[in-house]
Amino acid sequence: MASRTERFKTAAVKAARTAKQWAQTAAREADRLLKEAQKRAKTEQRQRRIKAALRRTGKVLKAAGRAAIVAGIAAGIASARAERRARTLRKKKG
Repeated sequence: MASRTERFKTAAVKAARTAKQWAQTAAREADRLLKEAQKRAKTEQRQRRIKAALRRTGKVLKAAGRAAIVAGIAAGIASARAERRARTLRKKKG
């Protein structure tokens, strides 16, 4: 029969092996979770960048729309002035 010390050593070695296995399993799980978290972070970051780009595009389109409206109004005013000038020139000649 094994002595008390040997039984203690055997139990300690067995417990250490078991602890090592669980530590390896935990490390694998931690790596898996880390990869998943990094993937999600990249996805969220990408979504944030896309949203920001869309916001910028929207601002540019709004500004372009305003500029088009202003240009249309200016063209209308210029057209009306030109028409008025043409009438006054005709009246003076006639």
